[in-house]
Amino acid sequence: MATQTISFKPKQVVKRLISSLPDRARDVIIFRYGLGKDTKRMTLDSIGKKYGITRERVRQIENYAIAHVRKSNEYSKEKAVFTEIEELLHSLGGIVVEDDFLGHTSKDKSLQNHIHFLLVIGEPFKRLKEDDDFRHRWHVNEDLAKKVESALKKLYSSLSTDDLLPESEMVGKFLQHMEDVSERYKNQEVIKRWLSISKNIGKNVLGDWGVSESSNIKTKGVRDYAFLVIRKHGSPIHFRDVAKQIATVFNKKAHVATTHNELIKDKRFVLVGRGLYALAEWGYTPGVVRDVIKAVLDKSGPMTKEDIISKVMKERYVKENTIIVNLQNPKYFKKDKEGKYTPVAIV
Repeated sequence: MATQTISFKPKQVVKRLISSLPDRARDVIIFRYGLGKDTKRMTLDSIGKKYGITRERVRQIENYAIAHVRKSNEYSKEKAVFTEIEELLHSLGGIVVEDDFLGHTSKDKSLQNHIHFLLVIGEPFKRLKEDDDFRHRWHVNEDLAKKVESALKKLYSSLSTDDLLPESEMVGKFLQHMEDVSERYKNQEVIKRWLSISKNIGKNVLGDWGVSESSNIKTKGVRDYAFLVIRKHGSPIHFRDVAKQIATVFNKKAHVATTHNELIKDKRFVLVGRGLYALAEWGYTPGVVRDVIKAVLDKSGPMTKEDIISKVMKERYVKENTIIVNLQNPKYFKKDKEGKYTPVAIV
């Protein structure tokens, strides 16, 4: 994620803003927001123990300090800084995941902490806490925030666990649920940031989107990696190449034999040739060649040898002779006077 240049120096701005605070209030703010040498933000409890006071008293001091800063002359003098932050928030979508916004301003943890404090102090900025559906996020327009969150909930409700969509398709699907959005926000980068607000929708390492808890997004093992690799490949692929791709794309060790065994066990995959696997969702018929011939005949009725070969070859990467040998087995198929084949009913 590329950082976005800001014209002000966050540490100097914060130093000026908290300069008028009493010593203890200033220290509480520094510890609470990681504004000193230690960038770790301290809890109310840990600060309370440091000063021998209750966590509630620490909270009171923190609230006093924030209110004091907002009313100070120093705050009024920094209006241009808060305007710049507000414009940056708008440029990133008007409602942005907290970590995403901070990452756009700096890679340095200390600077991020200072910018975070400016968000807390700045009156135009509103923080929405993480909940079951959404991550911590900041906004400057409550109406827009509600529209985005409503659209994200509708989008999630419209997805099935198996859905796996290219980014452009997910963006388009989201826009179907988004009402009256300003033209300034109608670009793919902004909408991708909006999608990232949701905890229920996610993106896998190949760039496709779906339900965050599904195996397509939250990959857990060789089978899930193999599914994504074959899907990305777009056509039948040998299990040896699947293993290689898993190692390359996911940086996971995948032994060839293990990969083959996992593919055999999972109904998402269909063996369509010697070591070649396709996805069942592509419409390939599972089973041996005999099963495929029967499925073709059950669907289309009696057929000539040539027509059967043509249809089966679309389902299986096998030699014509293999199909012919199966057709000649009277236990499973019979030929009528017109030279057409039908399955033998097995009693």
